[in-house]
Amino acid sequence: MGELADFVTTEFRALSDPAIAPQMAAYMKSDMPFWGIKSPQRVPVLRAVVKDFAPADAEDYRGSVRELWDLPHREDKYAAIHYARAFKQYQVPDMLDLYEYMIRDGAWWDLVDGIAANLVGSTWLRYRDDVNPIMDSWISDDDMWIRRSAILGQLNHKGALDESRLFRYCREQAADNEFFIRKAIGWALRQHAYVNPDGVRQFLAEMGDELSGLSRREAAKHL
Repeated sequence: MGELADFVTTEFRALSDPAIAPQMAAYMKSDMPFWGIKSPQRVPVLRAVVKDFAPADAEDYRGSVRELWDLPHREDKYAAIHYARAFKQYQVPDMLDLYEYMIRDGAWWDLVDGIAANLVGSTWLRYRDDVNPIMDSWISDDDMWIRRSAILGQLNHKGALDESRLFRYCREQAADNEFFIRKAIGWALRQHAYVNPDGVRQFLAEMGDELSGLSRREAAKHL
């Protein structure tokens, strides 16, 4: 175990509550063990991790993220995502394979969504020409969580969003019966509706019943 992993393990063990750990796992429908640490209790540890273990370079960043991610508890993976988000200078196209690994390995919304919106999304926004073809392959990937990430990766792009690409991805995935894809479509459209409500209204009208009721309800929630 490296110094970073040892620090997090020591701190989280001291904060752990075995009484609530099973409840947290049950709520998340996860077989992965929890330390039993609520979010506010983790904050001082996460701050210390970012302050005291800043990466020296890109490879150190990659190694540190993996060091945390590969620890056994779910809160460890939350720490890995927090650490990865803290150093925006290393969120570059060459790191997408790391984020892809985390998405495929995490394979549940509490892990995937933060990676997709804040790591993949940040990289995509800053390096659009490099990332567009990668996301164009993700949207047709066999892994549902990768497809969801291609949609949610656009969640925080606001006025810089590539609207035609978002609409294309939603159109391509509209027939998917998977709840998490239908929810992602509605969520992304709802976010974009804050920027271009008329554009989203028109898209919903054009799609008609091709969009699921769930996607339509989510998209139109604030229209």
